[in-house]
Amino acid sequence: MKIETENQLRELYDLPSGRAKDKVFSILDKHAINFISKSPFIVLSTSNKNGKMDASPRGGNPGFVKVLNSQEIVIPDAKGNNRVDSLINIVETGRIGMLFLIPGVDETLRLNGAAFITSDTKYIEMFSSEKIPVKTCLVIKVEEVFLHCAKAFMRSKLWHENSKIERSELPTMGQMLSDQLGFNETPETQEAMVKRYQKDL
Repeated sequence: MKIETENQLRELYDLPSGRAKDKVFSILDKHAINFISKSPFIVLSTSNKNGKMDASPRGGNPGFVKVLNSQEIVIPDAKGNNRVDSLINIVETGRIGMLFLIPGVDETLRLNGAAFITSDTKYIEMFSSEKIPVKTCLVIKVEEVFLHCAKAFMRSKLWHENSKIERSELPTMGQMLSDQLGFNETPETQEAMVKRYQKDL
């Protein structure tokens, strides 16, 4: 049966209760701020005005996301591939969802809110120590923030040493793109790709 209404869902799932219901806040408390300060990796979730979705990774040194106050954070937009899918979506809708991860920690932090993109120097200068100059920043006003339980990471054993695979078990990025795009030239090696990427980190 295709489920098409919330009522149909609730026939299968109980309503949230207790901590699951009460843990959502509209400001950053000391624990959320501490979590953000230790996170080197986040996933941004955005959509355009037509509802087309996108999820995009962002990374940096722990604390690369700056907390301005209990309701605002700033993310530098580091040099990427210039697709700017997330940025275009934010321009269109002004909305964002985020998932903060910390290596070795199974809990995550979820944050949803309003967002805008700025090239204002007062924000850019917050990231003046970056090797590659930051062109824009994302400023997010917190509307919902809450800790997410560890079950998904426990099931996946994502941080377990024996969960890792050898990179050689997958084709290189160059080989995969060459196959997908029908290129005939010799694909870039993994070593060459890493060396090229290092220039932009």
